[in-house]
Amino acid sequence: MQSASPHTFHIPVMGLAYTIDSPIKVARFGIHSVISIIEDNLIEKMREHYYLQIGETYNPISREEPDYRARRITDYLNLVNRIVADQITRLKEEPFYPGSDICKYFEMLPNESDVKRIYQQMLTVDDPEDRLQLEHWLRDEIVSGSIDVNIMTKLDKNNSDNAGVAIDDGSDAVAAFRGYAKSDLSNSSFILSAGMNPRLFSYMEKHSEFSVQGDGTFNKKIVIKVSDYRSALIQGKMLAKKGLWVSEFRIESGLNCGGHAFAPDGYLLGPILEEFKTKKAELVNTLFAIYNAALVAKGKESIPIPHTVRVTVQGGIGTHDEDRFLREFYEVDGTGWGTPFLLVPEATTVDDSTLQLLSKADEHDVVLSHNSPLGVRFYYLKGTTGENEKFARIRKGKPGSPCTEKYLVSNTEFGETPLCTASHTYQRKKISHLKELHLPEAEYSAQVQKVLAKECLCTGLSNAALNIHSLAPFKNKSVAVNICPGPNIAYFSKVVSLQKMTDHIYGRTNIIERKDRPHMFIKELMLYVDYWSELLTDSTEELDQKRRKYVQEFHKNLMEGIGYYRQLADQVQGEFDVLMREGLNKAESRMERLLERFMNKAVV
Repeated sequence: MQSASPHTFHIPVMGLAYTIDSPIKVARFGIHSVISIIEDNLIEKMREHYYLQIGETYNPISREEPDYRARRITDYLNLVNRIVADQITRLKEEPFYPGSDICKYFEMLPNESDVKRIYQQMLTVDDPEDRLQLEHWLRDEIVSGSIDVNIMTKLDKNNSDNAGVAIDDGSDAVAAFRGYAKSDLSNSSFILSAGMNPRLFSYMEKHSEFSVQGDGTFNKKIVIKVSDYRSALIQGKMLAKKGLWVSEFRIESGLNCGGHAFAPDGYLLGPILEEFKTKKAELVNTLFAIYNAALVAKGKESIPIPHTVRVTVQGGIGTHDEDRFLREFYEVDGTGWGTPFLLVPEATTVDDSTLQLLSKADEHDVVLSHNSPLGVRFYYLKGTTGENEKFARIRKGKPGSPCTEKYLVSNTEFGETPLCTASHTYQRKKISHLKELHLPEAEYSAQVQKVLAKECLCTGLSNAALNIHSLAPFKNKSVAVNICPGPNIAYFSKVVSLQKMTDHIYGRTNIIERKDRPHMFIKELMLYVDYWSELLTDSTEELDQKRRKYVQEFHKNLMEGIGYYRQLADQVQGEFDVLMREGLNKAESRMERLLERFMNKAVV
C-alpha cells in the first residue's frame, strides 16, 4: 500500500479502546489513524472478535505462551492489515453510484485535491468510453490510510516468568515494540509518546525494520510526540546516535489536548510552532550529521541528503480556518484531529452511553483531574459509568479497583512489589497510613481525597470496545467506562458521520453550533492561566525560593506568549480579530492580579 495520505489530517491515538480498530473503519478512505498497543489483553479480545467476524478460525494466544504479548500484537496488526487490504480491493471494484464507499472516498478529499477534481469531472462526462477511462484512472489513485501504532514509552514494567526470573527483553514497552516490528505493516509509523526510554531505544537499535530501503523510503517509520522544540532535538539526537531516523515530530498542545496533559512550563503552542518553523532546517541538518556518522560507525554506507522529516500538530483544533492557518502560516505538514472524532462512530469505538455524555458535555464536564495512577494530570469526562463505579466503591467502604491488568503498577511505597495507586490494595494501605499520622482533620481529608481520586484506566479506557462488540469483560468483571476527551469536546455537540466530520475539517460545512468558541490559541492560553493559577492557590502560604522561581518562570513564558500573539495579530490581519485581542487582554489582566497576590506571600 502507498503511504502518502490524500488527506491533510490524521486521527491520533485516543485512550486504549477508542481507536483500537479505527484503521478498519477509516483506512479505506485514505485516512491515517493510530492504534494503542499498550493493552494486549484488549488486543487479544479484538483478535477474537475480528477473526470471527471475517469467518476465520480464532486461535487464542495464552498468557502462558512464550512472548505472548508481542505475538498478540503482531497477529492483531497483521489481521487489521489483511482486513484493510481486502477492503481496498473491494473498494476499487465498486461501481460509482451515489452513496457508495468509492464515491465517499473521493467526495471526502480536500477541495484542492487534483484527484477530487478529476472525480468531479468524471461525474459530468457523457461519453461512456471517456467516463470508463477516467474511472479506471481514479481507481488506480486510491490509497489506503496507514495503520500506525502508539506506545507510552514510560509504561515499561519488567516482567518475569513463572519461576520469578526476569524475562530478557520482556518488559512491556520492549515487547510491544517487538510485536509491531515483526508485523506485516508497511508504510506505517511507530509513535513514541510521553518521554524517553533508553532501554527501548537501545532495543530498537538492534532491529533492521527501521532501516532505509533502496528507494530512500522507510517501510516502518519512527514518529515522536513532542511538546516543544527542545524535546524534539534531544530525543531526535538520542535516536540518531543509534542510527535511527525520526520521520516525523508530532507536536501536541500541552494542555489543549485529550488524555494525559504535560504543560511545558508555560510555553504556548504558537511560539512553539514558530520555533519549529524557523529552525526546522537546522533540526534536520543537526540530526542528519549525527545519523550519518552513526551509519558509518556501523559499517553502513552514508547517505548524501537527509531523509524527509515531517512536522505535524494536534491539540484543540476545531475549525477549518484554524487547520488551514496551521498548515499555511506555520508550514506544518499535517494536523491531528482527535477529540471531535469521538463523536464519529464510523471512525472511533465509543459506547452509546458515553457517546451521549460527550455530545452533551460543556466546559465544566471535562476536568483536568488527578485521576491517573501515573501521577500525571489527566483530562476526564465527569459522569461516566467508570466514575459512578468508583464512587459506589467508596460509599461501600471499599475504595479502589481490583488490579488485574497491572500496566500502571509503579508505586513502591509499601514494599518492593509495585502497586497501582488506583488499586484497592494501595488505597487501603495508604488511607490506613494517613490515619496513623494523626493529621489535622482538614489536611487528612485533603490527602484522602487525593488517594480516592485515582481510577483504573487499564479497564476503564478499554471497556467501550468490549461493550460494543459484546466481548467478555476483563478479570475484574467491570464493564464501566471512563474517557479522556480534550476541552475541545465542549464545542462539538452532535454525533455525526465520517463524511460530515471531514466536510467540517475542510470547510464545506460547520458542525459547531456555539458562537462563543474561542480561537484554539486563546483557549489554550486560558487553560494555561487556569493551570498557573492552580499552581499558586495549591501552594502553602509560605513558599520556598525554588517554588517561587518556578511560578515566576511560568508567568514569564506566558507573558512572552501573549506578546507573540499580539505581534502575530498585527502580522496576519483577518486571522486574529477583535475577539483574539480581547482574549489576550483578559488573560493578561487576570495574570497580573494573580501574580500580585502571589508576590505578597512571605518567603521562607
